[in-house]
Formats: sequence, structure tokens, C-alpha cells
Amino acid sequence: MSHLRGARSALVAFSALIIISCGGGGDTSFPPATGGGGPTLPDPASAPALKTVLEPNYLVGAAIAPASTTDGDQVLLIKHISSITAENVMKADTLRPSMAGNPDSPAPFNYAPADTLVAFAQANNIKMRGHTLLWDVTTPAWFFAGCSASPAGCLPNVRTRLHDYIRSVVMHFGDKVYAWDVVNEVTANTQNAANPYRTDNTWYEIYLAAKNAGANVQPQDFIEDAFRYADEARTAAGRDSSNLKLIINEFGTEDAGKRANLLLIVQDLMNKGVPIDGVGHQFHIRVNANAADLTAALVAVENLGGGLVNQVTELDVNIYADPPSCFQSGTGCIPNYGANPPLAVLSQQASLYRALFTAFKRPSVQSVTLWGLADNKTWLNDPALGRVNRPLLFDTDRQPKWAFWAVVDPTITLP
Repeated sequence: MSHLRGARSALVAFSALIIISCGGGGDTSFPPATGGGGPTLPDPASAPALKTVLEPNYLVGAAIAPASTTDGDQVLLIKHISSITAENVMKADTLRPSMAGNPDSPAPFNYAPADTLVAFAQANNIKMRGHTLLWDVTTPAWFFAGCSASPAGCLPNVRTRLHDYIRSVVMHFGDKVYAWDVVNEVTANTQNAANPYRTDNTWYEIYLAAKNAGANVQPQDFIEDAFRYADEARTAAGRDSSNLKLIINEFGTEDAGKRANLLLIVQDLMNKGVPIDGVGHQFHIRVNANAADLTAALVAVENLGGGLVNQVTELDVNIYADPPSCFQSGTGCIPNYGANPPLAVLSQQASLYRALFTAFKRPSVQSVTLWGLADNKTWLNDPALGRVNRPLLFDTDRQPKWAFWAVVDPTITLP
């Protein structure tokens, strides 16, 4: 994602092992640097196509902005990537923002930026993921017009607006996408919470206010509404669960306590017969993460049954293995590595990427998408964080890193 979160969301992200992803300011750039490597890195010209190596297992993707289709990134995209996610331009505040000067009224649909990505993908035989139909952080105010004055009375209008918006968007992109993140980040961050839903979600708050005002609704019903509206829309577009997956997307699923909350939500949807096809795992992790924890998240979804798929939706590996105190109090943070992180750190990152891409080779895993393409554009390179980061497979010059070689060649010796 892009840096569209407020202070609340940033705090949640940091306390959850740096998860700001879904809006990751991907165009934030730092001065060119190798981003790592060493004298024994293989010749970049010998690099195989990532998508060809991984094709027998899953699609390999990158979340990008439209600029990446023309600014030099396109060479990497065409060679290596089999799936594209729109970093920001398929979110509601881009597709249909509020009217300038009148937040209670919607502006006309703005499909042009997203259509740029779709056209590039189709021209280069790359598939598209849709991201995201409902995320409270990027929901324009017009969806909730009238709710302050009449919480219960506005609910039918809110539902109609959501229904019509989802129908328009899903039908516009039709068979040009293979999956939609229907709802994004709706799970409580508290470990094994009594209430598994994130209660500071604006949608939850609107539905709760309606319930408290006498409406026959539960605050979490917006999730069911979104999935049912998306299913209705894909049917109208001539699609079904075999060729257009409806996904619930979440961060922190590698954490057992957070995952327990999500599983309760998914199980409840399944019990109600809600058309949900799978789980998206953001997997914004640090370099000292354990691949077994991510595998456990995939297995847990598989164990729910129902043929649910897993999609890795926003993968990156932060090179700073900060202790919890860094996020809790700003103490103990690892100092800035600068433009050239230690080779040992990049080797550790490569080893983890190798373990992850191996762990993802499961029948339930349909796609693995990185949140970004190369280290020159990554939300983790936010100057506000005060540190340079190198979380992806290609360096700031778009050259393969040790992480890339670890993924494509299981026999290569890492430094």
C-alpha cells in the first residue's frame, strides 16, 4: 500500500513487525547503491527469469505504480514477473474519491491509472491482482454521508453505495484480474482477542453505530456484505470462483495469536456460506523471521477446508532485526546501515528468502507477490524512518542481489 495511513495505522504497523505495506509509498527513492552483493555475485546477464524458475509452483508478482511500466522497471517486470498488483491505483480513494470541496459526494470514476497497469500486463502476458475493494484507510468520506446525523437511517445508503461501487469496479476489470482482495486488514491485532475484529476500523464503527441506534445488524457485517457484493458482481461479469478468487487480505498472519483471530473470522464467513475463496498473507517480515512461522499460517488456512487458496500478497524482508523495544519506545533500534548494508545481513536475507520460496511450494499457494520490485522503490525506504532499507530481490540499480540468486539457484553458496 502507499503511505496513506495516519499515525494510528503507522503505530499498528510498527508494533506488528513493521506492517505498513498496503500503502507503501513505493516511489520513495534513495541515492543509487548496490544494495549489497560482493565480488562473487554471478554475472547479472546470466540471471534466469524468476517467473520461469517458479512457474511450476506459483505466479510470482510485484506491487507497483503505473510509473513502473515506463521508467525502466518495465525491463525487470517483463522478464521476471508473472503477476502485478496495483500498489494504490485500485483503491477506492483513487478509483472514486470524494468530490473536491464536497466530501459527501463522489467524484466520477477514475480508472485511467489502473487501466495503464492492466494494459501493460495484458500486452506482456502478465496477470493482474485486484487490490483492494474495501480498506477503511482508503475509503472516501462519501460512503458514509449522513451517518453522523442518522446512524441507523444511513445504513441502507451505505450498503447501497458499497454494493454499487464493488459492482462497478469488479465489472470494469472483469476478466482482466484473477483475484480481488475484497477486504483488507479487518483483524484485531490483540493476541487471541475475545473479539477477533479490528474495532477501530471505520466500517466497523459505522455498522456498530447503526446497531446501537436500533438497526438489525452486527458491526462486522460489512465484511460479509463486501464478499456477497463481490460475488454477485463477478457473476454478472461472467466469472466464478474458478477464475476470480475473492480474498481476505491481512498482515501478521505469521503470528499465531493474530492468526487465531483471522481464522475465527474466516470460519464464521464459511459457516454463513459467504463466498470466500482464500486468504492473502502480507508477510512483511524482518530478516530474523522464521520460515516455519509463515508455513504455519499457510497450513492453518488449508486446515479450514473448503478448498481455500493461499496468496502471499505483500512480501518483503526488512534488513533491520530490531528488538521489540524499538517499536515500543524507540530504544534499541539498529543504526542506519547506509547505502551499503553489511554483506552478512544481505546473506542472512538471502537465506531467508530461499527458505520462504521453498516453503511456499504448496498446492494451496496460488501466487507470491513482493511489495515492490527493486530496492530503489520500497515503502521501507521512507526518509521519515531515518534508515535506508534493502528489502527486495533486486538492488537499487535493478540488478539481482544475493536474495535473487538464493531463490533461483538452491545450490549457490551464499557469502
